[in-house]
Amino acid sequence: MVLFSVEATTMRYSSQVKPISYLKANAAEVLARLAERREPLVITQNGEAKAVLQDVATFEETQEALALLKILALGNQDVEAGRIKPVADVVARLRAKHATA
Repeated sequence: MVLFSVEATTMRYSSQVKPISYLKANAAEVLARLAERREPLVITQNGEAKAVLQDVATFEETQEALALLKILALGNQDVEAGRIKPVADVVARLRAKHATA
């Protein structure tokens, strides 16, 4: 699974902007293109960006990446707050627990 690609970071969203009327008239085509290209589509209403559409697989990957980033941030908070234990202590505790099980 690719969580983040270089391609995604260099993509220009200006080429993927369509008015809501285009979406209404071409919904099936838009959905097929989203799944095929895996590039988000910016939907405008009255000339202003109002929504971003993306395929489900990309959305799920983004959610997984955000969850991992949140776990990392929480881990960093634990380190900063001193809520850490040496690896040797944790391994010894796990081995002791496993030996008694």
